[in-house]
Amino acid sequence: MSERLQKVLANLGLGSRRTMEDWIREGRISVNGKVAALGTTVDGSEKILVDGQPIKLDDSPFVRRIIAYNKPVGEVTTRNDPDGRRTVFDSLPPIKNGRWISIGRLDINTQGLLLLTNDGELANKMMHPSSEIEREYAVRVLGTLTEEMVTNMKNGVEFEDGLSKFDDILYSGGEGANIWYHVILKGGKNREVRRLWESQGLTVSRLIRVRYGSFTLPKSLRAGHSIDLEIDDTKALLEDAGMQFRMENFYVAPENKRGAYRAKPNRKFAPDRPMGDRKSRGERTDRSARTDRSERAPRTERNERSSRPSFGDTKRFDGAKRSDSSRSARPARASNQSNNRRYDRD
Repeated sequence: MSERLQKVLANLGLGSRRTMEDWIREGRISVNGKVAALGTTVDGSEKILVDGQPIKLDDSPFVRRIIAYNKPVGEVTTRNDPDGRRTVFDSLPPIKNGRWISIGRLDINTQGLLLLTNDGELANKMMHPSSEIEREYAVRVLGTLTEEMVTNMKNGVEFEDGLSKFDDILYSGGEGANIWYHVILKGGKNREVRRLWESQGLTVSRLIRVRYGSFTLPKSLRAGHSIDLEIDDTKALLEDAGMQFRMENFYVAPENKRGAYRAKPNRKFAPDRPMGDRKSRGERTDRSARTDRSERAPRTERNERSSRPSFGDTKRFDGAKRSDSSRSARPARASNQSNNRRYDRD
């Protein structure tokens, strides 16, 4: 089956599809001795040169891989950070077929679900506003939420980059300065969730993405770990994007590599510690001088953890508990008219 040249080269891991298109425009790629042009298709039998170097094509079916990563606070969703901060790509498992592409973004202070794939077409369709794919976030808010504020955020707030709104706002528990809500929206503008709350004079103190489309962040997936999606989850995600599932494109993880993946610690991002001999680090406290465990004060209750809502326990703002049927109902596809930008970052 013939495919566009830029897609084939991107799947080989040479760069993004947009980069491959730039290389084609610059005349750096030839097919069967002729300089390639945008729109050129290949089926694997051609002789392809990039900057005069031959590229070996794999005629085996494309193997699509999708992983769910539980992003911690402090990582940025970019491949190379000029400030030297840790990126999510430093924590991902190695991939042989292509390279990882993030489906949307999360800013440095937001944690939770980040989907990644080596299929650029899937990533683009999942992020594009016309797909109308839901994102759900758990939000801890400082301030008092009123019915008027809920109405404002559900009707929409006009920003410089267009109209933003929540499709639903659900009360999820807590009290005082530890009140949690779940919000659902289909937009993907920069800091959209935080800006909507801030437009009402409220402050988001914590933000966790818990769902993207039909896939919900597993409770067992720890921060900094990733897992490959199972076949049923892959089928559902492809359905969200309007794509067909084929078994020959499904990635089956080897037996010894199944389960959650965590990257090995990188000393580059390790916290600073005093180096050198023990004198430069100070003397250890004598064990006999340490406080006896029996004399220590009892641990206080962790109110924040105990009151933190589970992802499935949410109620509508009017107090009615959300049913499972309302959660699983797939939103109707709307028209392509949308003010949302193509990029996707909460």
